[in-house]
Amino acid sequence: MSVVEGYHAHVYFDAQTIEQARALCETVAARFDVKMGRVHERPVGPHPDWSCQLAFDHSKFADVMLWLAMNRNGLVVFTHPDTGDDLADHTEHAIWMGGMRELNVGMFRR
Repeated sequence: MSVVEGYHAHVYFDAQTIEQARALCETVAARFDVKMGRVHERPVGPHPDWSCQLAFDHSKFADVMLWLAMNRNGLVVFTHPDTGDDLADHTEHAIWMGGMRELNVGMFRR
């Protein structure tokens, strides 16, 4: 089994839900002391929608994931481990809340 260095949760949103997503991410960052990335108002990397990344370690996984599941209020959240294998992390190891979106994983090479 690969070593998990941490996790990334990507909160997806659009123009109508940007403030909801920003508030959600800011709350998670403050409540669980996790790193919040920029609020991207365009698709970035493999992500098909606007998104904001939350980065956290294994010790916070259960609390962050449960809180997101209970408080995402309809937003899609894509979470993956960071094992160093970007393709597997974004496909085989993916965890989705609220529906799956097709990622642009062509940028990841094995």
